Amino acid sequence: MAGLRRRLVKRRIRIRRTRGRRLRRALVVLLALLANLVGAAVVAYHLTKIPEPHPETAMQSTVFVDDHGDYLGRRGPVDRQEVPLSQVPRYVQEAVIAAENRSFRTDTGISPKAIARAAWATVSGGDRQGGSTITQQYVKNALLSPEQTLSRKAREALISIKLDRTRSKDEILQGYLNTVYFGRGAAGIQSAARNYFGVDAKDLTVSQGAALASVINIPSYYEKAGSDPKVTAKLVDRWEWVLDAMADSGAITSAQRAGARFPAFRFYPPGDTDGQRQYLIDAAASEAADRLGITEDQLARGGYTVRTTFDLTAQDATAELAADGTDKKTGEKSGKKTGEKTAEAKAAEAKAGGKKQAEVTPSGDVRVHTAVVALVPGDGAVRVLYGGADYASQPFNDARDGAVEAGTALEPFSGMKLLAPLTDLTRTAAPTPLRLASAYATAAAHGVYATPYTVAKITRAGRTLYEAHPRTRTAMTRADAGTVAKFLYGRSDAPLATQTGAAGLRTLWQTTYDEHLTLTVALFAEHPAKGKKAALPAPLPYTAGSRSLSVAEGVWSKIVGTAEGHDPAAEPNPGLPTGQTKPILATR
Repeated sequence: MAGLRRRLVKRRIRIRRTRGRRLRRALVVLLALLANLVGAAVVAYHLTKIPEPHPETAMQSTVFVDDHGDYLGRRGPVDRQEVPLSQVPRYVQEAVIAAENRSFRTDTGISPKAIARAAWATVSGGDRQGGSTITQQYVKNALLSPEQTLSRKAREALISIKLDRTRSKDEILQGYLNTVYFGRGAAGIQSAARNYFGVDAKDLTVSQGAALASVINIPSYYEKAGSDPKVTAKLVDRWEWVLDAMADSGAITSAQRAGARFPAFRFYPPGDTDGQRQYLIDAAASEAADRLGITEDQLARGGYTVRTTFDLTAQDATAELAADGTDKKTGEKSGKKTGEKTAEAKAAEAKAGGKKQAEVTPSGDVRVHTAVVALVPGDGAVRVLYGGADYASQPFNDARDGAVEAGTALEPFSGMKLLAPLTDLTRTAAPTPLRLASAYATAAAHGVYATPYTVAKITRAGRTLYEAHPRTRTAMTRADAGTVAKFLYGRSDAPLATQTGAAGLRTLWQTTYDEHLTLTVALFAEHPAKGKKAALPAPLPYTAGSRSLSVAEGVWSKIVGTAEGHDPAAEPNPGLPTGQTKPILATR
C-alpha cells in the first residue's frame, strides 16, 4: 500500500509540472483550428458567387385592367409583377421589416442565433427552424434551392453576407418584396395587393400594408382571412403586433396607430372568372402582342400592364342581361307558355317596323347565342365585347369572330359606294358582329371609319411602351352617312337611330347609335354539334325580340350612365369630322 501511495504522489507532482505545457499545446491546437476555420471561411467567402435568381422568380405575369383601371385578369406562368421600391409606400416597407426582421436596416445580412438553431435542428432531426433575416429569406427563396442541409445553410449565410456587403439595403428589400410569397397564388407585393385588396401596391394603406406583412409568416394559412373567422381572428392579433412595433420604432405616428382599422379582404377563394373575362383577355392579349411585336407567350411572361378599352361594369351587366331568365339549351323563358307574348316582345315588333318576331317553339336541343358589341364612333374604342355565356365551354368569341347571317341588317347600306375597309360589306352574307357594329359607327361618325381597338395603353415597370391613337379614314361620304341616319330615324320613333334586321327566323340583329356610342346585338340559334354531326341552324324562339330589346336598352343605359358629368362638346376629337363632338366614352 505504501508503494502505491508513493507512485500516486509522484504522478500528481508530474501532472502539476506539465500542466502548463499541456495547456499551451491545447491552446495552440485550438488556435490553429480556429485559424483554419477562419481561413476556410475567408476563402469560401471570396470563392462564393452571388447566383442569378431562379428562372421562375424572374418570370412575371401580365395584368389586364379595364378602361377605369379595374382588374380584369392576368396571363402568365406565375402571378407576379415587379415594382420598384419607390412604388411601395415607406410604411408598407416598414411593416414588412417589423413583421419579419426588425434589425434589417443594421444587421450584416445573417442572424447567427437563427443559423445555430437551424443547424442544430438539422443535425438532431428536430422541427424546421425559422427566424432568418430578410436577406437570408431572399437568398433562400430567389437564389438557392429549397433543400434543408448544413451545406446549403452555410452557403446561404455566405451569400447573405456577401449580398449585404455588395448591395444596398433598398436593393435587397426590393428583391425580397418582389419575390416573397403572400398566399392566394401571389408572389410579390404588387400581386398580393391586387389579390387581397384589389389595388396596386402604391395605393396600399397603412392597415393594408400591415395586414400583408402579417400574412408572410404563414401565407397558406392566413390567405383565408376574410372568409374564415378563426383565421381572421388570428391574423388580427398578428396585425396588431406589427402595428405596435411600427409605432414603437416611429415608422407610423401614434395617431396613425390609433386610427388603424383591420382592412376588409377580398373574398377567397375567388369565383370563376372564365365565364366572361377570358374573352376580353384573349382579344386584348392578341392585340397587345401585335402592338409590341412579340408573341403572346412573351407577352404573358413579360410583366406588362395592359390597359384595355373595356368597361368591365358594362360587360358584367351585359352578361347578366344576355343570360337573364333564358335557358341556354331551349331559348325559352321560364314560366311562360308557348305562344304567350310579353310586352317587351310587342315593343320589339313595333321597333322593327311592324315585322313580327317568329312565334315558334324550337324543337329538339337548341342553343341560343347572343353577341354584343359596343364601341365609340370616330374613335374605335371597344367598350363591350360579349362573345358567349361561358368561355370554359365555348372559347370561340361570337362577337369578334362569329359569322352571323346578316339578312336585312345591312339594308341601310344597299346601293352605297363604300370605301375600304367597308368596300365589300354589302356583299358579305354573314359579317361578324364587330364588323357590322363598326360599319354603323362609321355612319354615326359622318362617314369616318375608325379601326376597332381593345388596347389603350401598355406599360412595364412604370414606363409607357405603347399608347393607342384613333386610326381613322373616310369609308363613306357624309351624304351617305346622313342617308343611313334618315333611314333609321324614319323607321322608329325612338330618339336614337335604331335598325332591327333579321335573316328569316334564323338571326335577329339590333343596332342603336348616336354620335357617342354604337351598340349592336346579334342573336342566332343552332342545334349543337353531336359526335360527328355538325351544328345546324335553328329557328329563334319567339322571345328573341324581347330579349334583344332588353339587352340593347340595358347595356345602352349602363354605358351612357357611366359617362355622367362629361361634356362631349368641351373638347374636340381629332378622329371625328370638324364640328363633331367628342364621344362621351372616349373622354374617360
